[in-house]
Amino acid sequence: MYRGRDFDLQQALPANQQALIQDLELKTLFRAMAGGDKFLVEVAKQALLSGLRNDWETILYRQAVLRDCLRNYSVVKEIYDIAVESIESKNRHWGFGFFNYPSSILYGAVELLQMFMGMLRKLKLLADEHSDKFESEGFAAFFAMLKAELADEYFASIQGHLKQLKFRGGVLVSAELGRGNEGIHYVLRESLRKKLGWIEQIFAPRPPGYTFYIADRDEAGHQAVSELRGRGINLVANAAAQSADHITNFFLMLQTELAFYVGCVNLHGHLTRKGEPVCVPVPAPRGARKHSCTELRDVCLALSVEQQLVGNDLGADGKNLVIVTGANQGGKSTFLRGIGLAQLMMQCGMFVMAESFSADICRGLFTHYKREEDTTMNSGKLDEELSRMSNIVVALTPDSVLLFNESFAATNEREGNPRLRARSSALY
Repeated sequence: MYRGRDFDLQQALPANQQALIQDLELKTLFRAMAGGDKFLVEVAKQALLSGLRNDWETILYRQAVLRDCLRNYSVVKEIYDIAVESIESKNRHWGFGFFNYPSSILYGAVELLQMFMGMLRKLKLLADEHSDKFESEGFAAFFAMLKAELADEYFASIQGHLKQLKFRGGVLVSAELGRGNEGIHYVLRESLRKKLGWIEQIFAPRPPGYTFYIADRDEAGHQAVSELRGRGINLVANAAAQSADHITNFFLMLQTELAFYVGCVNLHGHLTRKGEPVCVPVPAPRGARKHSCTELRDVCLALSVEQQLVGNDLGADGKNLVIVTGANQGGKSTFLRGIGLAQLMMQCGMFVMAESFSADICRGLFTHYKREEDTTMNSGKLDEELSRMSNIVVALTPDSVLLFNESFAATNEREGNPRLRARSSALY
């Protein structure tokens, strides 16, 4: 459901991530999307800041998935809760792994797979009941996968295997003698007796062989038999553990992908309850020089104040440079921040806070806002702003968006002139 690059919480974010978070006040947005869930904070941060890598088709794909989530949120939340419950149950009961003994590995893996089967059944029921309510390509593929992979025959087969892997009737292992009469080539065999009824098992002829019994207090004997059993079930135990890991990764990915959309719905609820406008933006191909909006507002400011905001319109199609002027405290910085937030939200597949919004897909988003004086006194404002501007120039690529907010305005002409600064320093 999260098309494009694999959604990896560990993938590198843009080098200017801290500047974007500070200048656009993204922490406010992250908190609103998370609703108190720390995991959702990380997902929101990763999705928004890595969205600049997305292409046009990926954005449209995620917008369609988000529409489905808004229309069918109760179902989506139920799917998300199943994924969360699966991971939490796994961490709670099997958080320390399966240890290093084949018997403990096998036992833990079988119990974990048994729990996962219950969760997969819940997903299958949701797919059967609600798949016709979803229209997006992402959910259509997801529900089709569940119906195809989780058929009744699949569950019956898995339950049969899990029951067999408990080896309640004992373990049949074959081996060969190697050098020094040491056992080699241990192979787990399927017992033929399990196919017989209990009466047949009692009266069936026994295969030729030798039998010996270990005394209850013979610890060394029991240890030897345990080691033989472990060698026999080792491959099966590892295969069961790998299957459990595979299903664990499925639920982890499902939780991560849906967490982004759950965060979007949380944010949508905050804004609509306040009566703020939201719309699905229209992305334009790179280089189209499309940038227009109506009633655009700063979503982070809207989340921080009680009153409803006043929107702004922009018609800058075909323009490479836009200069916003006006009186102090007139809303220039707020408008500029709204532009940056809308760009990030559009490129990760979200809605934006406006009545309409359309813009190019940019390759990078950069901000150069004025900062307070360096409290460590390692540099003045001019040096600090020049350093940040130098970093931006190095990282800047074609078809990027650069937002200047009173750059170098904190330094007057006298302080910015190196000769005058040197002369002033000499006086002191």
